[in-house]
Amino acid sequence: MDYKYIEQLLERYWSAQTSLEEEAILRAFFSQDSIPEKLLPYKSLFVYQQTETKTDILNDDFDRKILRHIDEPVEVKARVVSITQQLKPLFKAAAIVAIVLTLGNAAQVPFQQTHKADPANAVSGYGKSARGIPVALGDSAATDTLRQGVQPEMPLIK
Repeated sequence: MDYKYIEQLLERYWSAQTSLEEEAILRAFFSQDSIPEKLLPYKSLFVYQQTETKTDILNDDFDRKILRHIDEPVEVKARVVSITQQLKPLFKAAAIVAIVLTLGNAAQVPFQQTHKADPANAVSGYGKSARGIPVALGDSAATDTLRQGVQPEMPLIK
C-alpha cells in the first residue's frame, strides 16, 4: 500500500502546518494494528493520549480541604521595631568610618613629626636635609664632595 498521504501529513505536522482534522487523521491512522515498518516509530507519539489512562489527581475532597485551609484564621505576629534597630546599619557604617579615619591619621603621625637637626647626619623632617634640600640629593652630593675633601655649598630648593 502507498502511504504518501500519511507521509505528507507527517511532513506538515513537523513543520506545524496541520489542522486539527489532519492531526485527527494521523491519530486514527496510527491507532490501527497494521502500520508500515518505516512509520512505526511515530505510533507512540500519536496514540499516547488514547493509551494513557486518565487519572484524577484532584478528587472530590480537594475543594473542601482547600476551602478549610483558606477559612482558617492565620495568626499574624506583629513586631515593634525601634528606631535604634532601624538605624543599626547606619551606626555600624559610622563606626567603620571613624575607625578607618582614626587609623589613617595614626599611620600618618610618624611621617609628619619633625626632628631637631642633628649635625651628625643633618636630616630633619621627612625626606629633607637640614638645609632644605632632598635627602637623597644632599647625601649623594655630600658623599661625592667628602671623597674630594671639599664641602659643597648647596642652593636652597623649595
